[in-house]
Amino acid sequence: MKKILVTGGAGFIGSHLVRLLVKKYPDTLFVNLDNLTYAGNLANLTDISSEPNYEFVKGDIVDEDFIMATFDAYRFEGVIHLAAESHVDRSIASPKEFIMTNIVGTVNLLNAARFYWKDNFEGKRFYHVSTDEVYGSLGDEGKFLETTPYDPRSPYSASKASSDHLVRAYHHTYGLPVVISNCSNNYGPNQFPEKLIPLILNNIRHNKPLPVYGQGTNIRDWLYVVDHAKAIDLIYQKGINGETYNIGGNNERQNIDIVKTLCRIMDRQLGRPEGDSEKLITYVKDRAGHDLRYAIDATKIYEQLGWQPEVQFNDGFEKTVAWYLENQQWLDEVTSGNYLKYYDKMYRER
Repeated sequence: MKKILVTGGAGFIGSHLVRLLVKKYPDTLFVNLDNLTYAGNLANLTDISSEPNYEFVKGDIVDEDFIMATFDAYRFEGVIHLAAESHVDRSIASPKEFIMTNIVGTVNLLNAARFYWKDNFEGKRFYHVSTDEVYGSLGDEGKFLETTPYDPRSPYSASKASSDHLVRAYHHTYGLPVVISNCSNNYGPNQFPEKLIPLILNNIRHNKPLPVYGQGTNIRDWLYVVDHAKAIDLIYQKGINGETYNIGGNNERQNIDIVKTLCRIMDRQLGRPEGDSEKLITYVKDRAGHDLRYAIDATKIYEQLGWQPEVQFNDGFEKTVAWYLENQQWLDEVTSGNYLKYYDKMYRER
């Protein structure tokens, strides 16, 4: 049986990808390697946890000996690398964790792949999943292309930019068969509520203030997570070694508009008077180095591989709100304990 390693498969994007792959390719064994830190949750994968072509391994990609031993045990033919520290606010508060996981962890995986594939790269692939934040900040016009120069503005984006460069370096120096993708903001079920959309939904549910940085004018391009998982699958199967593919949702929105849209949907789905939740909006001190605008040009992946997002903005947000309301126990479990301490530090103290 062919064996593929998926790192970070218990996280938000990773769990949707693992579910897709396990169901679509029953003759391939998918090994989900996750350290189960605060954002990793095996409850995201209960529906496929007993499938014969799925295995879970707990471990830290920063542990070089562990990574080498795992490669030795499974002899993977492919790696899809999503494991990362990914929240900008956390990177500002604690940058070293991002350096270790996103840079050192990626190098450990690259070294293991290089060592175990050195005699034969045929049929092997190392897929590195990255972010549009490596490109920096846009003004009112233009979009990020695969050729846009890197200009990271936070410890998070700098650490991801570093890992991108290392992946490309291993391709050019050692011939390692790699592909990279840089995606826009994802949303959908199972997202940890430090991110904007689930945070806002959870606070509306509890009639708590809705923290919005600055005046909420920062613009992001939003992509439904299942569409992202499908793009990753397509790139892994048909992408060209050494190439980078931008994945975007063609849904640019100001943060304040996102929040107000969620307020309207929640009021309707909860049976509250229209406009009730908007009264909870609270403007807080802006994030340090907050990028103004991200926008992805996804022409390349469309023209070369035929991918484009299937879920439109309104449908995606309706589905997302419905999922969180139907899975309130999941929300309650992931917002207990240490998350509440983090929330107090990041928002209530502002």
